[in-house]
Amino acid sequence: MKVVKKVLIGLLIILGLLQFYRPEKNNANLREVTAFEKETKPSAEVKALLSANCYDCHSNKTEYPWYAEIAPVSLWIGHHIEEGNEHFNVSKWNSYSDKKKDHKLEELIEELEEGKMPLDSYTWLHGEITPQEKEALIAWAKKARGAFEIQ
Repeated sequence: MKVVKKVLIGLLIILGLLQFYRPEKNNANLREVTAFEKETKPSAEVKALLSANCYDCHSNKTEYPWYAEIAPVSLWIGHHIEEGNEHFNVSKWNSYSDKKKDHKLEELIEELEEGKMPLDSYTWLHGEITPQEKEALIAWAKKARGAFEIQ
């Protein structure tokens, strides 16, 4: 019993100390998605879906929920955002070549079709996107790819 008590006290101390460590936040002055939206021409419905479900992890500005201030959740969310931006960052859309833009949209379609996006950990807290919303995103991305197809 003494060992369990010591382990629990040790874990509480570690958890307390973790509260002082803050991962770097993804907080640019504004969520720059204009170039991305201008080139891909999402409908109002798709813009709303992107804003509500994608841009927090795939742009340079994240709207953090209150629980993102509590370790270890802050570390977990920070990692998700860092990885999301590493794979696809709409704020860097202008820096992508046409070939890369086409590839990013192709990956977006694949991730949605395979059910890999949004992440399960995201949907636990924010809810699923409906099959109709998923289809709207896929249809938009397929249409948007047409502008970047290499001849």
